[in-house]
Amino acid sequence: MTSNPPEKIHTKIWSETPDSDNPFAAALCRCSGFDVYGDLLKNASHIEYLFLLFKLEPPTKNQSKLLEGVAIALANLGPRDHAIRAAMNAGVGGSTHASALIAALSVGAGNLGGAREVFSAMQYWQQCSTSIDHWQDLIIDPPQQERLDVWHPMEHPPGFDPNGVSCPQPVIQTLEHLAAIDGAPHLKWLRENRTALEGFTNCPLAFSGVAAAAFYDLELLPEQAEMLFLLLRLPGAAVHGLEQEKLGWRKYPFFSKGFKVTE
Repeated sequence: MTSNPPEKIHTKIWSETPDSDNPFAAALCRCSGFDVYGDLLKNASHIEYLFLLFKLEPPTKNQSKLLEGVAIALANLGPRDHAIRAAMNAGVGGSTHASALIAALSVGAGNLGGAREVFSAMQYWQQCSTSIDHWQDLIIDPPQQERLDVWHPMEHPPGFDPNGVSCPQPVIQTLEHLAAIDGAPHLKWLRENRTALEGFTNCPLAFSGVAAAAFYDLELLPEQAEMLFLLLRLPGAAVHGLEQEKLGWRKYPFFSKGFKVTE
């Protein structure tokens, strides 16, 4: 009688040594070769570990500073953000806490200020880099999107706000801060050429555009940037969803004067 060989886990991200008395528990966990609980837990920051998970190599000091700046800027975009409003809707409607986060992920995944917009903006960076002429050509004649069975075609240049008039001050402040970090050439170029790009698009730069440039400077792939953009926005959705659950619908923002309940 022969037994089948054990299944192998194929991943470059993670390796485990099973516990001596429990094969379903790990005695040693390594992330890209680093001892997670014996080394990283004591010596790495959350941002450094997050970078390691995505890139499989530790970040430089400037990369850590850049990713940390992006994480702070995106952690809570406020109740006007679509994803946060989705979590607030779930909270005020009495849904489960998990449902609030799922709502935020679902709404925040789309083409309007969402993660898919960041994905598309990253593709623009891949094609245009720092050529203003290439940017102008691509904005005037945008490429056809793949998977139209899943995603509707972009209705505006990715990374810009089709409903905006002028670039919001928080977006400018974030861009200024990130572009000042060494090792961020594309953010610096975006800062210098923002007004020209806004002229081509007839739209102001949005947080999604700044995030895409930062992720491109961090040498992430578009699909990695899409995932990370979803993750980094969840803290704001969580806290606003919890707060609105306690406040109730009578204190829901924006509609207090125009919303009436009758028998």
